[in-house]
Amino acid sequence: MQVEPYLFFEGRCEEALEFYRNALGAEVTALMRFKDSPDPGMCQPGAEDNVMHAVVRIGDTTIMASDGMGTGQLAFQGFSLALSLTDKAEAGRLFTALSDGGQVQMPLAETFFAPLFGMVADRFGVSWMVLVTP
Repeated sequence: MQVEPYLFFEGRCEEALEFYRNALGAEVTALMRFKDSPDPGMCQPGAEDNVMHAVVRIGDTTIMASDGMGTGQLAFQGFSLALSLTDKAEAGRLFTALSDGGQVQMPLAETFFAPLFGMVADRFGVSWMVLVTP
């Protein structure tokens, strides 16, 4: 069994996928638009090009994403995605990339439990924890 996050970007999925490609080296392995559905009732008028379903690989992890209902109201609360790395320089690079247009919640710094740890909400409001393992 696997648990895989499914993120709803409410009309900004394609923008988010491009951001994660650039920031994290994410690879989109599948993408389906609402206009591709055999059920025309699944698509709101004007949303034909919105992302109905995408599969994204970040490192060894699969994340799924969608534009959802396209309300424009992003609400990522109650969770964080954690990036575990062994290289401090790479952790710093990824933390900086995720911070672009976002909000640093805890600067990347040495802690009692890790050589480096920091928290950031990216420009979409997705919370990330960047951790360098000892």
